[in-house]
Amino acid sequence: MDQFHILKFPLTTESAMKKIEDNNTLVFIVDLRCNKKQIKHAVKKMYDIKASKVNTLIRPDGLKKAYVKLQPDYDALDIANKIGIL
Repeated sequence: MDQFHILKFPLTTESAMKKIEDNNTLVFIVDLRCNKKQIKHAVKKMYDIKASKVNTLIRPDGLKKAYVKLQPDYDALDIANKIGIL
């Protein structure tokens, strides 16, 4: 699976925006079959940023959500502006 199938789209809810501002974390909806290592690699390939850790959960509607915490030398607000979330 390539990075375009793994990362479906960034989440732009109010709680996702709070994560971007406060926790240096980007939130994505991802493919159900991918694991944390694949998500980390896809984010690195697509956006040229390094993630320090990835947390995932499956929402009640059946979609998989990934919280990608960025390393301190990257700013989630700048990345979000670059990819068009804000």
